[in-house]
Amino acid sequence: MDIKIPLLRPYFNAEELEEVKKVLDSGWVAQGPKVKELENKIKNYLNVKYAIAVTNCTAALHLSLLSIGIKKGDEVLVSDYTFPATGHSVVYCGAKPVFVDIDLETYNIKPDLICDKITKKTKAIIPVHTFGQPADMGKIIDIAKDYDLKVIEDAACALGAKFNNKFAGIFGDTGCFSFHARKGITTGEGGMVVTNNKELAEKIRKLSVFGMQATWEREQKGFFIPEFNTLGYNYKMSDITAAIGVAQLPRLEKIIKRKQELALYWDKKLKNIESISSPYVDKNARHIFQSYVALVDKNINRNKLIETLRKGGIQTQIGTYASHIQPVYNSQDNCSNSLDIFNRALALPLYYNLTEGDIDLAASWLKKSLEKIK
Repeated sequence: MDIKIPLLRPYFNAEELEEVKKVLDSGWVAQGPKVKELENKIKNYLNVKYAIAVTNCTAALHLSLLSIGIKKGDEVLVSDYTFPATGHSVVYCGAKPVFVDIDLETYNIKPDLICDKITKKTKAIIPVHTFGQPADMGKIIDIAKDYDLKVIEDAACALGAKFNNKFAGIFGDTGCFSFHARKGITTGEGGMVVTNNKELAEKIRKLSVFGMQATWEREQKGFFIPEFNTLGYNYKMSDITAAIGVAQLPRLEKIIKRKQELALYWDKKLKNIESISSPYVDKNARHIFQSYVALVDKNINRNKLIETLRKGGIQTQIGTYASHIQPVYNSQDNCSNSLDIFNRALALPLYYNLTEGDIDLAASWLKKSLEKIK
């Protein structure tokens, strides 16, 4: 079936091609000066001291956890409603992810449930800024201070989002961002760790390049043979990837504004459609709408709805996952809110070049499809 309106479509223009051409012409396509340029631009945008570019947000989370000393036997509290990369990053360290249920409105970790999950083994909390809406970082940071816990923000969807006028990703010990195709800006794949902690930044950078200094930085200092005195990883971003990010970042605010406008238009259309409700927006948050995720009524078969919409050429998708039910974790946690949202969430088309006319068409098919499957 031909897709008339896709779920997403990245926004590129000639500037990306120009930046990539500069890298190709330079002959330095691995990690180098263009990566450093992207890191500096992210630092300036977020007003943060350190930024380390990596291959993806999963790597960013893994390195962040390693940098704060997470190891076998530790427990890390994780917002349950998230892509499994969040929980996986904890397991990579040999630690145990303990899943915490979410708020039914924001889809974010519910602070009131955090304390009940804290044990002597708990070392950190990973809140997830779901779909671009920041979690309640004020309450989360207060809890972390009370229990002497570290905070790693999974801000994969949230570059540019704010809570109480402060950027998501800079509340905790580190913030982890994604440049995947569905994110506000994209490099295809890619990620970034940010922090104001010099010691953590140095650990993360070293771990991201096999446990040594970055190749390009070595070249600037003359010849020497590095030592490998710690077990690192090959999590480097390439200059080709970074070049796309350098071109994309100046358009981020324009992209956010347009997606917010389209989200409001979706809100307006959904008011006239039964059995589905628009996403809630926290009054204290700047929601950047990485995805527009609505909620169908409990009597609706969401999966059947996705299939029916696809037959009409409208691509939709689930929101994300209830992590505690994934077999890989063998979790005994009970997260009923997350499970409910997992079964009912519907991601609708939302991207920069989407038009109001596209939404009109998609909404029309959505209304017909809901009536058809009731």
